[in-house]
Amino acid sequence: ISGVAGATILPNGQVVLILDPAALIVDRARRKLIAEAAARAAANAEGDEVDREGELILVVDDSITMRRVAERLLLRHGFRVLTAKDGLDAIALLQTETPSAILLDIEMPRADGFEVAGFVRNSERIAGVPILMITSRSGEKHRARAASLGVNRYLIKPYQEDQLMTEVRSVLAEQRV
Repeated sequence: ISGVAGATILPNGQVVLILDPAALIVDRARRKLIAEAAARAAANAEGDEVDREGELILVVDDSITMRRVAERLLLRHGFRVLTAKDGLDAIALLQTETPSAILLDIEMPRADGFEVAGFVRNSERIAGVPILMITSRSGEKHRARAASLGVNRYLIKPYQEDQLMTEVRSVLAEQRV
C-alpha cells in the first residue's frame, strides 16, 4: 500500500501502521495530477478549449515552489507536466518518459542541471529534446557551459510567465520544423 512502510505490534497487542510521509506526499501529488488530467479530458469532451498542445513537459527543480509554479502555469496552457525534485529523479523519469521539452534548474542536490543536460544529450532516444535552463545563475561561465551541452534556452530566475511560455512554444515549434 502506497505510503505504508510497515507495521508494528505495541506491548499492549495493538497493531500500528508505520507511515512513509514522503510516499504519501508523492501519492497525493500523483492523484492530483490524475484528477487534473481527468478534468481536462472531460472539458475536452465537452468542447472546451483546454488541451491545445497536450505535449509533455518535464520540470526539474529542487524548489517545490518553483516546480509548482511552473507546473500550474504549464497546465493552464494545456500542457501535460511531470516534475522531478532533483537531477537523479529526472534521470530516473527519463528512462521511461520522453518529454517534448525539459525545464531544468542548475543547482540541485544529487545531480545538477549540467549533469542532467549531459545525460539527455548523450541518450540517443531523447537527445533531441529541447532543454530550457531556468536558473538564478546569470554569469557568462554558466551560460557558456549550458551552451556547450546543447541547452536550447537559458532563462534567469525570476522569469516572467509570458517569457517562459514564449520560449517553451518557440522550442516546440522548432522541433516540429
